[in-house]
Amino acid sequence: MARNVVVTGGGTGIGYEVARRFADAGERVVIVGRRRAVLEQAAADLGANVTPLVCDLADPDAVEAALGELPEQIDVLVNNAGSRETVIGGGPHALLARWRGDFERNVLTVVLLTESIRDRLTPGSGRVVTISSIAALRGAGSFGAAKASLHAWNHFLAAQLGTSGITANIVAPGTVAGTEFFGPRLDEAEVSRRAARTLLGRIGETGEVAAAVHFLASPEAGFITGEILHCNGGELLGR
Repeated sequence: MARNVVVTGGGTGIGYEVARRFADAGERVVIVGRRRAVLEQAAADLGANVTPLVCDLADPDAVEAALGELPEQIDVLVNNAGSRETVIGGGPHALLARWRGDFERNVLTVVLLTESIRDRLTPGSGRVVTISSIAALRGAGSFGAAKASLHAWNHFLAAQLGTSGITANIVAPGTVAGTEFFGPRLDEAEVSRRAARTLLGRIGETGEVAAAVHFLASPEAGFITGEILHCNGGELLGR
């Protein structure tokens, strides 16, 4: 039987590949994000099993308004939406903007939706998979701190959902090609530098992260919860 899957940030990069994998498996997928044109194009590319839903997940009013457009029963929630705050400059105002922006974009986008649809997760087989980052372990200032807070929150969530037979896990990617995260910074020289600090001598692909997500959302992963699955080619060990 086809499952209902919600993928946030599903219009590009890792989220797009996650949505594609579920859609190809015959699941019903809702992709959620802020940019209507991007979502609609992704849904058109991915096929009839995929529905776009425009929502700013850091805005509680927008999340509340979107609830009516989400399935009444959700089998899999993939929290992928997030980005890095681009505010630069010194002084307390710039610092506040940077730290608050990273918290809102990477923590609130996850927590507001997940807590809002908790009662819709399928008892006994529901899955929550949240995308973190190697930055949560390596540092990276406000972005790393925001992602690290998801790890603590996921432990809490797993304990809360476990009594209903629902799992909650994290996938923490390293450097991955084919996303918007790095922008022009990920040029040939930077790719070579980052590849050299992995144990495999290369950076990752979005499909590899999507495969890890798909496994944690599968029936076979039903006895795995509260875990962090590192998907970084040994980049963390090779630091």
